[in-house]
Amino acid sequence: MKMVDAFEKIPLEIFPDAKSGSVFVAKRIAALIQEKQKKKERCVLGFSTGKSPLKLYAELIRMHREEGLSFRNVVAFNLDEYYPIQRNAPQSYYRFMKENLFNHIDIDPKNCHIPNGELPRDAMKSFCNEYEQAITDAGGIDLQILGIGSNGHIGFNEPGSSRYSKTRVTPLENSTRLSNAGDFESVTQVPRLSVTMGISTILKSRMIILMAWGSNKSQAVQKSLEGPATEEVPASLLQQHEDTLFVTDEAAASELTRFKAPWLTGDCDWSGDILRKAVVNTALKLGKPILSLTDKDYNDHGLSDLLAVKGDAYEINMEVFYMLRDSITGWPGGKNQPLPNAPERMTPYPKRCLIFSPHPDDDIISMGGTFMRLHDQGHEVHVGYQTSGNIAVTDEFVTRFIDFAVGFESLFGIDTKRSEEILSDAKYFLKEKKNSGIDSPEIRNVKGLIRRSEASATCRYVGIPDSGIHFLNLPFYETGTIDKNPMSEEDVQITIELLKKIKPHQVYCAGDLADPHGTHKVCLEIVFESMRRLKDAGESWVKDCWIWLYKGAWQEWDVSEIEMAIPMSPDQVLKKRFGIFIHQSQKDMVPFQGSDSREFWQRAEDRNANTANLYAQLGLTKYAAMEAFKRWHY
Repeated sequence: MKMVDAFEKIPLEIFPDAKSGSVFVAKRIAALIQEKQKKKERCVLGFSTGKSPLKLYAELIRMHREEGLSFRNVVAFNLDEYYPIQRNAPQSYYRFMKENLFNHIDIDPKNCHIPNGELPRDAMKSFCNEYEQAITDAGGIDLQILGIGSNGHIGFNEPGSSRYSKTRVTPLENSTRLSNAGDFESVTQVPRLSVTMGISTILKSRMIILMAWGSNKSQAVQKSLEGPATEEVPASLLQQHEDTLFVTDEAAASELTRFKAPWLTGDCDWSGDILRKAVVNTALKLGKPILSLTDKDYNDHGLSDLLAVKGDAYEINMEVFYMLRDSITGWPGGKNQPLPNAPERMTPYPKRCLIFSPHPDDDIISMGGTFMRLHDQGHEVHVGYQTSGNIAVTDEFVTRFIDFAVGFESLFGIDTKRSEEILSDAKYFLKEKKNSGIDSPEIRNVKGLIRRSEASATCRYVGIPDSGIHFLNLPFYETGTIDKNPMSEEDVQITIELLKKIKPHQVYCAGDLADPHGTHKVCLEIVFESMRRLKDAGESWVKDCWIWLYKGAWQEWDVSEIEMAIPMSPDQVLKKRFGIFIHQSQKDMVPFQGSDSREFWQRAEDRNANTANLYAQLGLTKYAAMEAFKRWHY
């Protein structure tokens, strides 16, 4: 009997990534449209907005252009819109749908229905009633496409929304406003209200497909699929629908029981990873050190099969305890003398180490203690800053630094005429720039220079010479907007060139795919693709190069996944904090920090302290903090 999905109350399809999942959903939509066309019927589709459907819409556009898929029989109803908002505002969902789908297909504009965020407040009740009636007059929605918020919202139906709610104006939770703040200049400019289809409206759809991509959606997916149907998790109410399908990537499904506790869903191979995960999770759940677990603990928590395979609790406890103990090392580059079962090999020593930093501060935020220790222990350390990070610099910083440059020239008697012109132009441009408008190339260059200067100062603080600092400025990032381009051949070639130049023995890169704007994911894909090509090309040094993945500002590895843990003393924690402070443009309030309102140094310290505390809870030595890594095999 198949039990892998035994805990899931809604059918689920899992794909390796968002692109393949989106292609699957696009084919389902296309098949429905064509089926209706054969019957000479209208196909009524409910569309969503946000980042989740972007690849879906791109695939539908491709199918229209290359395969002749027609949308002439489609009637579209959109889920939601900010309120109030002008239709031509960069953040409006009206504009989003036009730019990302409707303008590129042959749908009749009269068949495109999008909630109106421009109407006065006293007209909204009538509008919402008319929107409901329009859906009814169209025959109801045949297929509704949904995304999911990290708090489980669907549309803008926030936690607590009634099962019987209809299209209405409703407040946005602060967590939702923070999550969406990246589309605006700041969170204060995110509208506090929205107009959205209600949960009852959504549940009347004949079919529903919910898409979720990325680990930041994994908790919401788990609660919706495995938890009770409750208004506190609006997406969980889809359990009450007769034809709903969840489509996710592997990261969004990672919290499901089939992955978190596969031993509960049937037979399982008790290999090292599964064994460690089962024992660590059980110990943490019970609040016990690993060496204190008993046979009864294993039996009571679904691990009787493990006892049958491995023997008694004592032997299992010792095996997993040693796994965790051996992951701890103060020598991230390996020690110049033999260490039994160390996570990193001894030779060669010293090593050439290359740290890839997606943004100009990820190196110090995510692995600052390890960064400093590698240098202090005599390794040749290089940092490859993959993107300029210019979009995360506020406009105020631009005028501040140009002002300084003009003052500097004036102070030393340098001709300031051209600098004053640049400052005047910059101030005028920024004053006239509309909310979240695209910066001019000059402004972007200044913002990039600010971040470049901060990154260089951080390296000097650590002790890295200028020869070890490499600014790649990967082209995929340079769109001037939050949305980035996919990985390109030029991105890969730039990265390959740096790797071939350094020929590192160690590579560190960000494995944090919870980055809300996807930059880390693209940067990681570029490194992986570059290393694969170099390996296939027969570069001899590649076989001796180990790749270690660190997490960024948004997440940490599960303690059961950690393969190398670098302990830090209180003094080292403080030194890392001062290194993060060098990035002044990112301090206090940065434009795109996701739903976490803490500053990056606070996130880093809390995460590192929590990792150390978890190791201590499991019976290992108590440290002030730990940075964690997982090795990638290629």
